[in-house]
Amino acid sequence: MSRIPLPSPTMLPPLAIRHHPADELLLSLVSGALPIGLRLVTDTHLELCPACRERVAMLRALGGVVLEEQPEAAMHEDALARTLARIDQLEHSERAQRAAGTWLPRKVPAPPPLPAGALWPKALEGCSATRWRWIGPGMRWSRVTVPDAPEANVFLLRIGAGKYLPQHTHRGTELTQIIYGRFHDGRALFGPGDFDLADGDVHHQPVVQDGCECICVAAVEGRLHFDGLIARWFGSLVGM
Repeated sequence: MSRIPLPSPTMLPPLAIRHHPADELLLSLVSGALPIGLRLVTDTHLELCPACRERVAMLRALGGVVLEEQPEAAMHEDALARTLARIDQLEHSERAQRAAGTWLPRKVPAPPPLPAGALWPKALEGCSATRWRWIGPGMRWSRVTVPDAPEANVFLLRIGAGKYLPQHTHRGTELTQIIYGRFHDGRALFGPGDFDLADGDVHHQPVVQDGCECICVAAVEGRLHFDGLIARWFGSLVGM
């Protein structure tokens, strides 16, 4: 099925990226073990970070060497035939729908607008994103829907300069990739291109720096746990 892609970034000058995914996370990505929501955020970082792309290429090369050294696995004699038959079945179904006039391409709504200088990552092509929704003074969010993966909890945050998210920790893993602007969460300063992993060991409050709003793409496995009752209620509404 064809999709209307999100706008893709053009060539940009190198970013001064200071925060990167750990090797353990990149290894999970390369091995295919990373859940799709977390993978999209990690892929977004790779688009912006040549150093991490080199690390991923090295891990894939090492994985290929390890795979070649493994003993051959026995397969059913009809494994290839069944795979090809399944492909033919899918193609036949689409052709039949086209002939009957019932096939429609999957249309993806246009993403919410960004400020000048902020561009959408290629990792989100084919995903849909809602309009910007108000969640508090100077704070908006957008739900990202991943095709064929409704369980993926991916969203965009757009926080105004000087604003902050309530203090919280995590019941699971949260990955955040900064697309635009900067925030400081008490641990470090995060700017364009920076990547952050937070889990139950992290208790923080991201504060957007003065002079510019901050836009991030994030994915959560589990939930955020906000300190305040009102913040918890808002978090439950948006799936954080």
